[in-house]
Amino acid sequence: MSESRAHRSLVVAGTGSGAGKTTVTIGLMAALRRRGMTVQGFKCGPDYIDPTYHKAVTGRPSRNLDSWMLTADTVKEIYDRASRDADISIIEGVMGFYDGKDPLSNTGSTAEISLLLDCPVLLVVNCQSMARSAAAIVKGFQCLEPRARIAAVFANKVGSDGHYRIVKEAIEQECGIPVIGYMKREDALSVPERHLGLVPSIERGELGGLFETLADRIDETVDMDRLLELAQASERPAVPEPRLFAEPSRRYRVRMAVARDAAFHFYYPENLELLELYGAELVYFSPLAGEPLPKDVQGLYIGGGFPEEFAERLSAQTQVTDSIRIAVERGLPTLAECGGFMYLTGAIGDTQGRSYPMLGLVPGQVTMQTKLAALGLREVTGAEGNFLLPAGETARGHEFHYSVYEPQSELPHAYETKGLRGAKKDGCLLHQTVAGYTHLHFASNPGIVARWLECCEAYGQ
Repeated sequence: MSESRAHRSLVVAGTGSGAGKTTVTIGLMAALRRRGMTVQGFKCGPDYIDPTYHKAVTGRPSRNLDSWMLTADTVKEIYDRASRDADISIIEGVMGFYDGKDPLSNTGSTAEISLLLDCPVLLVVNCQSMARSAAAIVKGFQCLEPRARIAAVFANKVGSDGHYRIVKEAIEQECGIPVIGYMKREDALSVPERHLGLVPSIERGELGGLFETLADRIDETVDMDRLLELAQASERPAVPEPRLFAEPSRRYRVRMAVARDAAFHFYYPENLELLELYGAELVYFSPLAGEPLPKDVQGLYIGGGFPEEFAERLSAQTQVTDSIRIAVERGLPTLAECGGFMYLTGAIGDTQGRSYPMLGLVPGQVTMQTKLAALGLREVTGAEGNFLLPAGETARGHEFHYSVYEPQSELPHAYETKGLRGAKKDGCLLHQTVAGYTHLHFASNPGIVARWLECCEAYGQ
């Protein structure tokens, strides 16, 4: 076991979705960076978009911590590995503090992550249209799980300085914990809704002004010295010797092409790092920029993203689509997840009835909807013929998309998925390609990596 040592950490949790925890998280990160601190961001749950904000603010890749997808030891290893050289870790929660996989337990919730890592919690409360009642809300959160260390409260969306004082006095008297700061109801200070197409604007730096403004507000209204004292009150949990990132028994000599641009960028950092640990040389390319599949590669990874936002441009890049289509048809071992799966179909149809041809490898097309088509954690069981996840093998991940796939003919399914609404067949197998809507976290079954690279190596011989 590695020894435990003092470490600043803080979980930013909300009373529910919409409480403002993302805005508060980003503001705190920006204010801490301004103090010259190295800030490591984390996100509870499987979300890809909030970590993109974290990276833009901190300059470091943000990591997902999910106690349902991953084992407790794996969560600790990912946390320890990423935060070891940071001055402070800021962990943004998901939904409400106690919301997770199971309404009857803490499984998969922000609360479970805070207990697992023994981190103090800053509870963000939407105080709009309430005064003393805010204390009742905080008291309820304290009582539901007494082991959770709710160390302080952030009063969000207050109407005035006077409103803040009333809320602060009530909470501190009834709950015995400090209210360390607030933000007023100002639409200009809200992080834009995480709609399709927003992430590319983050990557272009278009929200830099917002980050600076949030840092200004946090510096004005938050007792940062007190916050750092509360964050210092934790010890880094002792973690087992690395298992996920232990030295592999063998390495594979493989060049793996990875599509990465504004259309395709949803990858868990650990997925890419595990491929590299096992010997893969990752070669990034941008289909959106007209870059064809790199030469002399033995594998291809096309992650999720927003191909529907760029469907017309992607459709026009015929040199790119031809290069990928030919390679896949020749048996290039390929994984295409969500947006990557959409790219492999015959076409992407938008909500205005327009249709844009894609690679045409998967028969049928995907059509965008204005409402969410699927959202949730998934356990997947491999189907016969799946080279990544053989029949009976399981892995975990999540599904999140607004599109619906309309098949023209049947292909063998890639796996069976289980979620809150039961089991269903998902994805498809063709040539040496696994394609489907589910985003897999390789840390839930690292055998995926070795099996994939073994196929890649055989393909290259």
